[in-house]
Amino acid sequence: MRCNLPEPILIPLLNPNEPEALLAGLHITEGQQVSKGDLLFTLETTKSTAEVEAEGTGYIAALRFSQGQTVRAGDILCYLAEQPDWKPEADSGSQSLPRGSESSVPEGMRITQPALALAHQSGLDLSQFPPETLITESMVRGALQKSAAKLAYTPTESAFDPTSILIYGGGGHGKALIDLLRTLRGYQIVGILDDGFPAGETVMGLPILGGGEKLPELYAQGVRLAVNAVGGIGNIAVRISVFKRLAQAGFACPALIHPSAFVEASARLSPGVQVFPHAYVGSEAKIGFGVIINTGAIVSHECSLGDYANISPGAILAGQVEIGPGALVGMGATINLRARIGAGARVGNGATVKSDVPENGIVRAGAAWPD
Repeated sequence: MRCNLPEPILIPLLNPNEPEALLAGLHITEGQQVSKGDLLFTLETTKSTAEVEAEGTGYIAALRFSQGQTVRAGDILCYLAEQPDWKPEADSGSQSLPRGSESSVPEGMRITQPALALAHQSGLDLSQFPPETLITESMVRGALQKSAAKLAYTPTESAFDPTSILIYGGGGHGKALIDLLRTLRGYQIVGILDDGFPAGETVMGLPILGGGEKLPELYAQGVRLAVNAVGGIGNIAVRISVFKRLAQAGFACPALIHPSAFVEASARLSPGVQVFPHAYVGSEAKIGFGVIINTGAIVSHECSLGDYANISPGAILAGQVEIGPGALVGMGATINLRARIGAGARVGNGATVKSDVPENGIVRAGAAWPD
């Protein structure tokens, strides 16, 4: 599936208690063409490591950070664009700047516009930076944090709270996610967006703030994280459209794992994944973007789940099973070893799948496939 380009590539939040991470590996360069699934970058915190892959095909543009730098959840690393020379209108990238600015920019210094604006506002002396290095906003922020003389400075992103998160969708799946987030205790739920509920109502004590039109306002208030609570059981396109809308508004969707679930260390989970109570994800399993692994489901070793797949409560996937993008596996269904479920296929509750199901295929509830 192709992203709506240009698409910002955001730094995800790995740990609610550590909004900053080390850009331990940068596997892309400016103007490079990437395809969906290509490894983009590796992040490290004191407690975890994560590899982030491309969610679509395009060119890397407006790359803002370098390997070895410290980045913050919600930062835009770069953009995925249709052309290698694309530039965001609001960011002219790096440029040589003359002397005479408020921050006394050394002649010939290369500095991004966001970094320059931050330095201007704080009165930071930029001569402390090496002239041969591209100065980024993250570097300026780090210098301010280390300088006792700048403690009175309030950064432009002071409203940003890496633990604040919104929920998009107030139905049954949304209620389950409210409890999951409350159990994790590391997030602060700011409220719920739902295009079908009137603003002012409450769901499990949380306010309905409005519909998707509220996303820019919440972003301006410093919220950067969101949860897609639209299950999409009847129409997966609705769930996908919510993910796109959140991404276009600049929100990142963290992977959420209930404390009672067990995920093997070698399993790889993409952003937006939701793993519910008592589920199991086995060794070297690869879970795509936005996948739901519901209560008590078993995803055995070396399984591969495509983007937006939905594994219902109690479903069992044997080893090396492949589930295509947007496919649904119903409650209590059993998928035998190495079987492949095609993209958009639907496996009914209690069904047994013994061999491959084609793309958009349907296995009726309680049936055996093939008969």
